[in-house]
Order: sequence, then structure tokens, then C-alpha cells
Amino acid sequence: MEPTEYDVIVLGAGAVGENVADRAVQGGLTAVIVESELVGGECSYWACMPSKALLRSASALRAARQVPGAAQAVTGDLDVEAVLERRNSFTSNWSDDGQVKWLKSAGIALVRGHGRITGPKQVTVSGDSETVLTARHAVVVSTGSDPLIPDIPGLRAADPWGSREATSAKSVPASLAIIGGGVVATEMATAYAGFGTAVTMIARSSLLHGMEPFAGEQVTAALREQGVTVLLNTETTNVTRTADGATLELSDGSTINAEEILVATGRTPRTGDVGLDTIGLEPGAWLETDDTLLVRGFDWLYATGDVTNRALLTHQGKYQARAAGDVIAARAKGRPISDAPWGTHVATADHQSVPQVTFTDPEIASVGLTAAAAAEAGYDTRVVDYEIGSIAGASVHADNYKGTARMVVDEARKVILGVTFVGPDVSELLQAATVAVVAEVPLDRLWHAVPAYPTMNEIWLRLLETYGRP
Repeated sequence: MEPTEYDVIVLGAGAVGENVADRAVQGGLTAVIVESELVGGECSYWACMPSKALLRSASALRAARQVPGAAQAVTGDLDVEAVLERRNSFTSNWSDDGQVKWLKSAGIALVRGHGRITGPKQVTVSGDSETVLTARHAVVVSTGSDPLIPDIPGLRAADPWGSREATSAKSVPASLAIIGGGVVATEMATAYAGFGTAVTMIARSSLLHGMEPFAGEQVTAALREQGVTVLLNTETTNVTRTADGATLELSDGSTINAEEILVATGRTPRTGDVGLDTIGLEPGAWLETDDTLLVRGFDWLYATGDVTNRALLTHQGKYQARAAGDVIAARAKGRPISDAPWGTHVATADHQSVPQVTFTDPEIASVGLTAAAAAEAGYDTRVVDYEIGSIAGASVHADNYKGTARMVVDEARKVILGVTFVGPDVSELLQAATVAVVAEVPLDRLWHAVPAYPTMNEIWLRLLETYGRP
């Protein structure tokens, strides 16, 4: 007979839920995860990993064509079937056997089925049979999010793709219309353009709105160079599905025909059927937490990952999970709680120090505040821009390297509030920027962090030189 009482019950076996349970077990507690789908969740099977596998091959091919010598060796086109097979290997062909094995090795129990909160510290799991689980200390909601489908006439009936369908497609459509202009939209436009699909993007405003403006502008230009039709400041007003595909009517009176439609207009929390109504919360709502990830108004209910609406990124959700698992164990064991900003048991970085990479071509790597966000927050700032292509490391990397770096400085404290890099392979520059922002490294100390020559990291010296000695 499997136990039905645990110290911690986690709803959702994605990367975030796994980390909550793992940290709780390492802290001396027992933990069970409830999951109705695949253990490993969205990131493993339908998001981070398969999407990057779809993007990498065409990116590598484009990079080779930018370097004389390598360019002459590239004589063929992309093998799309090989790319899809590689993607399948990243998802273990949508088998979670390996992830289940890891749970067992980590001492985490698994109950398969749909879990709903049915009372304080109580979860009822519906599957082959009904199981009632009780938590001694905490229930954690880590159920993630789903694509938001906008209320466009005919769209739902047209059976559009969401991010899952785009990353798990078994074949490549001849044409694809993408509604949206954010990260998922631009990454999938990049991937499918690389496959030879005729891609049309329909964005209500600019691409990647909310990032530094030059980031969206450079990605827009690059997508157009890759053959993508990018329609900005345009809305989809009606969708009709036919036997041959779909027709999208646009706000400018024109129409687009496409074999498939991808909707990438945002996310909605997967909390509609987890029992929030039984404890006085609104089903389908985001869960507001404090920085220890405790849901406000409760002493036993926690939330981590996308459902919190704090930072909808896998790495940030795992960061929250580590804090939550550790603090649940500390509270259960009566150990000291470190909940001051930047303490062991808080997710302080969620507020102004979030790193993110958008795997378009060029890549966008950013951390912290944009210039606009810093100004809105009331900081006295100075913004420093530098063209990455002018440094020696970039010229070695590729002929005609194009890219831009921006550093946003808090003039009162002489520390960096935010950094954005746009260019090929700039993701590898991001961790240094993240350390500088999180640690609030003074600019005068950064002068002593000497970048190796000739590497892309020389951009740090050029940004400091442009700013001048503080």
C-alpha cells in the first residue's frame, strides 16, 4: 500500500515541480509529485529543449556560411528530417521513463493522475482510481501555463497550433502564419523559415515589445532577410479553416493563406481545474506569492513557476523552486528563515535581475532593466551603446558580424541595472552580465575584470571605455 500522507505535495512534475520536491527531500522531508502527463513537463517535451533543437541546425548552417573556408565546404541544404529526428531524441520520443527513474533515485514519490486541492493540505488525485493525499506541511502548485488564445472570430474553430504543436510537429508545413510578436513567435518563425516554410508573422505592434527597441528592430530585419514576411501594427480580424488550410483576414483589409496557424500571443495559468475554488481562490487565476513563494493568505499553500506570473522562464521557475523547497523544509524543521532580500529562502532576482535569451538569429541576451524600465522605476541612468561587430573577437567569430550591446547604469550608485546584447551567439556573454547586475559590482571594480583577447567578452572593456572612468 502506497502512503497517502507526505510532508509536501507538489502538483506538476515539470522542471519546476521536480526542483521543489528535490529540495524538500534534501531538506529532510518526504515529497510526492502529482502529474497527469509526462514527468519532466513542458520544458522537456514541448518548450525549451525541443525548440532549441529545432533552431540549432539552421543556425549552425547560417553561421558556417559567414566564415570563409567553412562557407565553401557547405554545399547542401538543411536536412529537415534529420533535424526532426534530433528533436525527437531531445524529448526521448516523448517517453518519460528516464525522468521517472530520476524521481525514484531522488526519493520522490509519484502519483499519476489529475490532482485537485479538495481542502486545506489535501489533494484528491483522479486517475485509474481516486487517491486522497494529505500534506503535513505544504502543497505546492507548479502546474505551468498554456497558450492564450485571443478572441478572434473563427480562430478556435480553425484548430490553430500552440507552442506544443509547433515544437512537436512530425512534418513541416509549406506555409505558416504566426499570430504574435513575442519570444515564441520570433523563435518559431526563425526555426520554420530555416526549414524552408513560407512564414508570415502578424504582430499587433512591434516584435519583442518590452525589450530594448533595437533588439526587436534587428530581429525584424534578420527575419525578413531569412524570407519571413513580417507584418507590424497589424491585427487578425477573422480566421476561416478550409480543406486546403486557413485564411486570415487582417485589419488592413488584406488576407493571408497558410497551411497552419501558430498562436503565440501570451500565456494563461494552468490553474482552472486544480481546486482553487475549494480554498476561496479564483479558478484560472494567477497565484500571487510573497518572495518565499507562499501564496498570500495561506501558511501551507505555495506556488512556483509560470502560475505565479513573476517570470515565465524555466530557469527562473527552477530558481523559485529551490527557494520554496528550502524554505518549506526550514519551516517544517524549525530552522532559521533567511527571507531578507537576496537571502537563501527568497526569489529576489525575480523583480529586477531576470536573465533571458531569445534564440532568434541574431540572439538576444538580456538581464535586468531596460533603459525605459529603469527610467520608469525612477532611476537616474546613463545608457551606453556599443556595436559588437567592431571588436576583434567578433571579427574572428564571423565576417560582417552585426550586433549591439547596451549597458544601463545607475548614476547614483555607479552600478549596472541592465544589459542587453544582440548578435550571433551572445547568449554566452549573459552570465557575466547577470553576475554584474545581481552582485551590483561597482563600475570601478569592473575595470579590473580584464576580458581575454580576442574574444567576444572584449565588449565589456568597450562599454566601460565608452562610459569613462567613474
